[in-house]
Amino acid sequence: MTVFDSKDKFQITAKTHHGLEDVLSEELKQLGAEDITKMTRAVGFKGDMQLLYKANLHLRTALRILVPIYKFKASNETWLYRGVQKVDWSKYLTEKDTIALDSAVNSPIFKNSQYVFLKAKDAIVDQFRNKTGIRPNVDLDDPTVRINVYIQNDEVILSLDSSGSSLHKRGYRNEVNEAPLNEALAAGLILMSGWDKQSNFIDPMCGSGTILIEAAMIVHNIAPNLHRKKFGFMNWNNFDKPLWDRIFNEASESKSDFNLSISGSDISPEAVRMAKGNIRAAGLQDKITLTRKDFVKIEPPAGKSTLIMNPPFGERMQPEDLNDLYKSIGDTLKQKFPGSEAWILSSNLEALKCIGLRTSKKIILHAGPLELRFNNYSLYAGL
Repeated sequence: MTVFDSKDKFQITAKTHHGLEDVLSEELKQLGAEDITKMTRAVGFKGDMQLLYKANLHLRTALRILVPIYKFKASNETWLYRGVQKVDWSKYLTEKDTIALDSAVNSPIFKNSQYVFLKAKDAIVDQFRNKTGIRPNVDLDDPTVRINVYIQNDEVILSLDSSGSSLHKRGYRNEVNEAPLNEALAAGLILMSGWDKQSNFIDPMCGSGTILIEAAMIVHNIAPNLHRKKFGFMNWNNFDKPLWDRIFNEASESKSDFNLSISGSDISPEAVRMAKGNIRAAGLQDKITLTRKDFVKIEPPAGKSTLIMNPPFGERMQPEDLNDLYKSIGDTLKQKFPGSEAWILSSNLEALKCIGLRTSKKIILHAGPLELRFNNYSLYAGL
């Protein structure tokens, strides 16, 4: 029995970071999604199997693409168990398959997401054991079917996870520095910046190169997950391989040219080494120029530039050193980049004040427990 007819349109949910809902909605609009609805850390839409495959391959700011299959209310653990058991799980897997469950809980009733995971898992495997005497095993790393359990107050939504591992894992990042920037968030920064691809792109504090790689993939129209070998939907019993092959091949052949500069630098030789390796893994070594250099000594390329940087903002530097660093960033931008646009991502509000430039735009984002500021500085001549 199939999960759903691939020709039908059905409800789909794309998960993302808090603050990227508008960007993701626009991405979905460009892909042809219908009935787009913005939620918190997610965007709902309608589409068919073709759109589901395209969403996994092409969406730059999505983390997971979920297909809701059942919704119910549960006021306690017993009703949670019973609700999960109302689904005929034999539609989606067999007792020989493996499962993994992810749970996201925002409820005064269910305060422990791990407990929700265990209760929902028990409901699924007990159903198989009661019918066949055999239960599916749990495999957290590489399951046949991944199931998402979302609870908001007393409402429970069960979904199939079509992505498998999180979509931010593009497959090119072999090494990272101490505080790596999530690939989906990095892509979101670039899309939110309004970079029109008519100016040079610079990340002068590039770390392991994530922002540079995402910028190069955007401007060259390279699907973000073209390097991934596996998606969750490939294990579904209605996986349409010819359809997927056509979508994948179309994406592989739709790359475009960019004649301006994408360049990055970092003061750390180790960061530059890691960035070079990741850029090579992404197949972009001929698209990105990388050097080891202190930002204050950088020589801008000819013409206007868009700069996006993620300077240190944690506990690795003393407050006075951090403030001095941010002041030097502001001074360098003012002196060397008139007519350009600069964007700075940081969670350190005090350090950001030391930039010393008027903020043109401020965007609040979240990455895990961190609240981040993404500030724009329009660098007019004569500042």
